[in-house]
Amino acid sequence: MSVTVAVRAPGAADLSDDEPDVTLTDREGAADLVLAVGDEALRSLVDDPAPVPVLPVATSVGRHGVAREQVDEALTALSPTELDARTVPHPVLSVDVSGREVRGLLDVALVTSEPAHISEYTVADGSGVLGSFRADGVVVATPAGSAGYGHATGGPLLAAGAGLAVVPISPYTTKPRTWVVDAPVALDVERDESPVSLVVDGQVRRRVTVDDPVRLTVGRTVDLLRPPTPADGARRLEKL
Repeated sequence: MSVTVAVRAPGAADLSDDEPDVTLTDREGAADLVLAVGDEALRSLVDDPAPVPVLPVATSVGRHGVAREQVDEALTALSPTELDARTVPHPVLSVDVSGREVRGLLDVALVTSEPAHISEYTVADGSGVLGSFRADGVVVATPAGSAGYGHATGGPLLAAGAGLAVVPISPYTTKPRTWVVDAPVALDVERDESPVSLVVDGQVRRRVTVDDPVRLTVGRTVDLLRPPTPADGARRLEKL
């Protein structure tokens, strides 16, 4: 049975017209799934959700997506009847800074803007204060974003539904702690030796001061497809 595919980022996926298991469409509403090719296309889901599940391609989401050269193999292994079982909701973070809201799908970070300047941060979740530390910053990553900045700074790779990873950035300690928590999460700048920037999904959004509490909640979710494995493709071929 053919999978009907729409591509968000035209021309970025190498799909031929004679691919036996794929039908291309220009309308996402007529597709079984959407290929979001590249991080920009993935970030667009925050404000422009797809009406069908999304498979990230050539993005920074690690095991939650596929590489460009794996697209044909992945689509061959997918069947329209299996898509519901493979659909996994991923959280979109609502970030409130002094009453102003921005949203992100991958990660949210507070980063000291000038090198060699350390600020002090406090992190809390629904149970209370998790810790205070001096560092270059702090990042909160969703499962989809945990393979990016959070992992580069020492955080874990999260399975879908595992919560949020909270990771200090270059902390001023020999035994740094990281946390996996559920939303809501509170980030506070206790002391800033230089300006601190709010970075959401890799984009600088504004400056944050000691008077600007940052509160993260889950506003809604985006449906991403769990990528198929080589074993999935073998099982499908056995059924043909």
